[in-house]
Amino acid sequence: MPESSPVFLTGASGFIGGAIAARLLAAGRSVRVLSRRPLPALAQLGAEVIAGDLHQMDALRRGCAGAGTVFHVAGRVGVWGPEEDFFRVNFDGTGHVLTACRVAGVPRLVYTSSPSVVYTGGNLAGVDESAPLCREAPCAYPTSKAAAERLVATAHSPTLATVSLRPHLVWGPGDRQVVPRVLAQARRGRLRIVGAGRNLVDCTHITNVVDAHLLAEQALARPQVAAGGKAYFITNGEPVVLWDWINELLRGTGLPEVTRQVSAGTAWRIGGALELLWRALRLRGEPPLTRFVAKELATDHWFRIDAARRDLGYAPRVTMAQGTAELIAHYRAGHAC
Repeated sequence: MPESSPVFLTGASGFIGGAIAARLLAAGRSVRVLSRRPLPALAQLGAEVIAGDLHQMDALRRGCAGAGTVFHVAGRVGVWGPEEDFFRVNFDGTGHVLTACRVAGVPRLVYTSSPSVVYTGGNLAGVDESAPLCREAPCAYPTSKAAAERLVATAHSPTLATVSLRPHLVWGPGDRQVVPRVLAQARRGRLRIVGAGRNLVDCTHITNVVDAHLLAEQALARPQVAAGGKAYFITNGEPVVLWDWINELLRGTGLPEVTRQVSAGTAWRIGGALELLWRALRLRGEPPLTRFVAKELATDHWFRIDAARRDLGYAPRVTMAQGTAELIAHYRAGHAC
């Protein structure tokens, strides 16, 4: 069973990886984590921190030695940057983790993918896992994650069972990306409703995301591995009107609601112009708007989770209403946004 052997986890310095590691440690599991920097909070909880990155095979082999499960959560995220950087981390790095698993005889690997792997540039409404993986997008994140997911699926074998999870817009206390970025834009007066403002979007509370990862590990340990080599969308299973939810968060944290709008076409053109400007002037950081973000803010993107319910036994525990109230209380208590 998975509980009897150590777990090796990449990406523990991030929101999802750190939450998985903390849950495993709380359950008394033996946990090793790969990190380029010290992680004193996890070390204090009992994690063994292995210094290194996805391109250091010695560190990966140390982490995989004797491990029963590898959770490969690390990756380069974002909507801006050189394509080669995204592929080096997300594709090459995943290949290195798979190689280390094979060398060490690791029996299970759970890979954290992304729903953006099925990006089309249009609405994604009620999409399931039959949707084809994308090969072209306005930024390299979706295509690099899609390429990595293909690697993971191909690697599934009788000796290494693999599965990919696609959690969408992960949020909750401890999130440093999704909600904090929205609130920061609102404080600067830069937030605009893109398009008609009625697009439906799936979000996923961090508790549900961790549950899904542990359920995937258990599924891979079963004699008949129905989940092996497959990918699963992971969401709260209750799509929200994106801009209504954002305004609920703004009201709850004492910020004015966003009412000003920009058309989807205008946002796309502005994003493209800013991308050209950033490249031409070699500006640091990412543009305030990109074509990919413009599309994401204006279109539906919600996904069916029937397969995860069936094969993994996944059932979201924290609802959108519960999680939103919890997060607003968290911020009102003085925690950083």
